[in-house]
Amino acid sequence: MRTTAEQYLRQLDAGRRPDLPETTAGTLRLDVRADGCTDHWYLTISDQHVTVTRSADDAELVVRADRSVVDQMVNGELHPGAALLRNELTVQGNIQLLMLLRRIFPGPAGARHPRELGRAALARRAPGRDAVATREARQ
Repeated sequence: MRTTAEQYLRQLDAGRRPDLPETTAGTLRLDVRADGCTDHWYLTISDQHVTVTRSADDAELVVRADRSVVDQMVNGELHPGAALLRNELTVQGNIQLLMLLRRIFPGPAGARHPRELGRAALARRAPGRDAVATREARQ
């Protein structure tokens, strides 16, 4: 089931987000256009926490995009950097904060961290091969 940007931002938990860098702080405003209107979402990022309010205040980074583009980012279907390169969104301000959106929004459905893939590959290795490799390493 697809989530809209509004649904996602309204339910976004202000709790700690360990996937955000500890030292990163800033303000980001999303200007989401649809049907001739613009919705403003103001995100404050500090100490691995994200606070969301509805405000058109100035921010360190302002991101402007159509609702369909933001909905795709929220659903992990579009990377913010790719959207920028395709001119599907515009930015004004500290562009480094744009890459935080990919950490705030969920990734693609079914995506796994590379370390998980490596651990799974190691777990599938035959036990006999491990014993041989260990013996060879000792010699």
